[in-house]
Amino acid sequence: MEIFEVERQETITRQEAATRLRRIANLLSGDEDEAIFERGGVRFEVTLPDELNFKVELEVGSEERELEIELKW
Repeated sequence: MEIFEVERQETITRQEAATRLRRIANLLSGDEDEAIFERGGVRFEVTLPDELNFKVELEVGSEERELEIELKW
């Protein structure tokens, strides 16, 4: 199986982070079986299953905190 990966890291406001998480939530809760993503001129479709693996990880260090949310299917 070929692996296609798109990763982007940027600094955004808390409000923008919440907006982006809501968009993902809306994709997952909608009636569509596929989601369309566009990034850097590349457009791809992903089939959305009825069930998926959901992982939340919180790391608290002395200078940095990290909240990682992972959806896998």
